[in-house]
Amino acid sequence: MADNSRIVKTSTKNHYSYIKHNWWSGFLFGLGMVTFIDETVFHQLLQWHHFYDRSTTELGLISDGLFHAFSWFATIGGLFMLADLKRRQSLNWLYWWGSVLTGAGLFQLYDGIIQHKVLRVHQVRYIENLWVYDLVWNTAAVLLLITGLIIIRQARRRMKG
Repeated sequence: MADNSRIVKTSTKNHYSYIKHNWWSGFLFGLGMVTFIDETVFHQLLQWHHFYDRSTTELGLISDGLFHAFSWFATIGGLFMLADLKRRQSLNWLYWWGSVLTGAGLFQLYDGIIQHKVLRVHQVRYIENLWVYDLVWNTAAVLLLITGLIIIRQARRRMKG
């Protein structure tokens, strides 16, 4: 039978001192998760585009591999930070999940606006009427971002009161 008398509740001060760690852990995990989904679904399974489509197919595949490695580094980095927060009993799940959605939404929006439209390194899909795909892509990004920010706001209110 375990001795539960040694379990210590975290103080509010401890939560505040580690709130940036909660943010970065969730943000990196969310960014890594959404890039992994993008790379797996749109690059590999549907084969709609590569990370870099302005050259040969071979270079597109290499860019996909680097993109995939980046997504895993971000995901694993976020999970290592999560494990450290749990070990220190400083994990705020609500704040963390808000950060996950914020990271996912920010990357998706960056991808949809900067990479798709400004830099034109690739499009969602190469068809004549692209606006529907862009609309869905960027709307999903904004919804993820707004939801994440709302959850973070709720988490902050709970920490204060």
